[in-house]
Amino acid sequence: MMKLRELTLKETHDLLKAGEIGVVELTREYLDAIHENNPSINCYVTLCENEALNQAEEAQKRLSSGEENSALCGIPMGIKDNMCTYGVRTTCASKMLENFIPPYSSTAVDRLLKKGAVMLGKLNMDEFAMGSSTENTIFGPTRNPWNTEYVAGGSSGGSAAAVAANLAGFTLGSDTGGSIRQPAAFCGVVGLKPTYGLVSRYGLVAFASSLDQIGPLTKDVTDCALVMDEVVAHDPMDSTSVAWENGSFTEDLEKGVKGLSLGLPAEFFDSALDDGVRKAILKTIKLLEEQGASAQETALPGIKHAVPAYYLISSSEASANLARYDGIRYGHRSKAAKNIDEVYRSSRGEGFGREVKRRILLGTYALSSGYHDELYNKALKVRRIIANEFARAFEQFDVIIGPAYPTTAFKLGEKLEDPLKMYLSDIYTAGVNLAGLPGLVVPCGLDDKNMPIGIQLIGKPFSEKLLLRIGYAIEKAVGSFKALKNEGRA
Repeated sequence: MMKLRELTLKETHDLLKAGEIGVVELTREYLDAIHENNPSINCYVTLCENEALNQAEEAQKRLSSGEENSALCGIPMGIKDNMCTYGVRTTCASKMLENFIPPYSSTAVDRLLKKGAVMLGKLNMDEFAMGSSTENTIFGPTRNPWNTEYVAGGSSGGSAAAVAANLAGFTLGSDTGGSIRQPAAFCGVVGLKPTYGLVSRYGLVAFASSLDQIGPLTKDVTDCALVMDEVVAHDPMDSTSVAWENGSFTEDLEKGVKGLSLGLPAEFFDSALDDGVRKAILKTIKLLEEQGASAQETALPGIKHAVPAYYLISSSEASANLARYDGIRYGHRSKAAKNIDEVYRSSRGEGFGREVKRRILLGTYALSSGYHDELYNKALKVRRIIANEFARAFEQFDVIIGPAYPTTAFKLGEKLEDPLKMYLSDIYTAGVNLAGLPGLVVPCGLDDKNMPIGIQLIGKPFSEKLLLRIGYAIEKAVGSFKALKNEGRA
């Protein structure tokens, strides 16, 4: 018998609307499952049990009165712990913000709560979103629900794992260089990094302000479209926010792929790509061709510079953004400090983890006198080259298609002592953020270890509806992949 938690968001909404299940009953089922399974997966770091049950009662009243039409009303969700939530601890998985309780909610979270979604809690992540494995966290690593010896990816590992383990109906994550798409691929769920500016960043704790973007992680493509319908809107509180006037994200899902042209960058299919991942991606592209799409190899020669450019720009912005954590205004303050210099030095030394310190130092160095032009400004020029190459590719192709990561999920601890190896693996995702483009990851197969493989679709700005349409076609062609066949795990 299928559990309520295994249903998609749309299936759950239909049952709630018909009165066949209640919101409180549904919320309790999720909370019970979190109590049982979170110790082995470690995706939730703060559980909002009382708040969730209160929100569930309110959502039930709205559904019963017929006043709320949103597909998200009554749906339990989880939120990455770098989005401010009024009255609920927001830590960024850092000692620096371990006890920070925001006085307001981020716009994206606020919009969901106003639509009646139920917040179960806050989700684990790499500290300040800096990492690719959710191992750089004061709460201990998040484990992959498919196999708990493997990482869930990062930095939104908690968000991806919660969906894969059926511990949330959907989640929000953030993506600065691949932090939604890579964990989505590792955990076999759908993850969308929207066009820069499409979802408000107000209330998202800043890592790299010109790259950060909030997006959904869901069980399937339809659910992803439904969440996008609610979180996308112009926000005057975010100066980079743009208006969306292209209708519902769900309306074109079933249009198919006939006549669409797909570009396959040669740089995405080089020797760095695992053979099992390559086979699954190419097989999926073949299925799209059978449905009437055309695929052709193309080139993005500048993409080989994406990783160094990304790490210089993101670390420079992080150096500036994280300067606010000085032990004076809010956040961790060293008890050992005896003067103002020691307050700064000790508070930051104690409050930040190793990876965050590494990137602050890199960014500060890149912005320093004598290196600003040589490093930071050069990285900005490379960013423009990459954006121009994507723009030229989109003159010929409707979408760029390829892997999200060179391999499937790796084992816990495998890359922790080799940050450079971890950084270089962002080659397929970082360029999308540098160019401000949307990227969608959809599960497309399993490797020989029975771990999920994700295919990445990259579109021109504001082409989310097209990406979701192609993602829907992929989903219908390859079928679904479910974690936790072993009931002992979740």
